[in-house]
Amino acid sequence: MQQQEESGKRLVSTWTADIVVAAIMAFIGGIVMMDSVRLGMGWSEYGPESGYFPFYIGLAITGTSLCTIAITVFSRSRDGGTFVERQQFADVLKVLVPSAIFVIAIGFIGIYVSAALFIGAFMRWLGRFPWYLIAIVSLTVPFALFLLFEIWFLVPLPKGPLEDFLGY
Repeated sequence: MQQQEESGKRLVSTWTADIVVAAIMAFIGGIVMMDSVRLGMGWSEYGPESGYFPFYIGLAITGTSLCTIAITVFSRSRDGGTFVERQQFADVLKVLVPSAIFVIAIGFIGIYVSAALFIGAFMRWLGRFPWYLIAIVSLTVPFALFLLFEIWFLVPLPKGPLEDFLGY
């Protein structure tokens, strides 16, 4: 453990991650509770009001998060080990950043074109697959999803300029 800290590989400790995540969850629980009070969290003559159950779920989230913070802060060991190292974080970003770009691109070019580009980029960048296989998979999967959702289930998914051009 000492050698790992000296090499500078550790990016975040488990102790820090526990506190940050618990604080974020406590904040979210507080928002849920406040909005539940706005909706009405009591009991009416017809039964529970619309904010009744969400209020208590928010209370449970906030309470357990505050307990997690207290347990972590007052624990004997402040170290708690390594939560994530630099290389692990870089690997997470290799997936997170393209995924975020994919989600944003859906609003501009539609889900099918975005999916084709996303699949193709991942196959080439991380998988180093040959171009012919990338073309087959990255075009077949969105086409199959189009058939499944649009034709079979009749569930429209976000479309872009290509689908408008094709008249669908």
